[in-house]
Amino acid sequence: MDWKDMLAQMKDSLPEGESVEEPSQAPEMKKGPVKREKLSVAMERKGRGGKTATIIFGFAGSDEEVAEVATRLKHRLGTGGSSRGGEILLQGDVREKVKPLLKDMGFRL
Repeated sequence: MDWKDMLAQMKDSLPEGESVEEPSQAPEMKKGPVKREKLSVAMERKGRGGKTATIIFGFAGSDEEVAEVATRLKHRLGTGGSSRGGEILLQGDVREKVKPLLKDMGFRL
């Protein structure tokens, strides 16, 4: 018995005047508007003590919007990083993993 069946059974035991609405379909994923800016993704080692970093640049939005995208990418990829000056820096070489994620967010590459 799933939760919908249990809820339907409980519907009969409610006092008069109260009702239970049927659960709606699952909400669609919120993708947001399609971004028009074209982003570039590059790998860099110079000046980082030999450690590899992935740089994403070409953002036209505000620093807050870039920081939000950076947070989502870091969470999805399970890596560290930062955002500043309209760029996102991700630790490690994650170029091939980040491209589909950016496309899903509506960015062009």
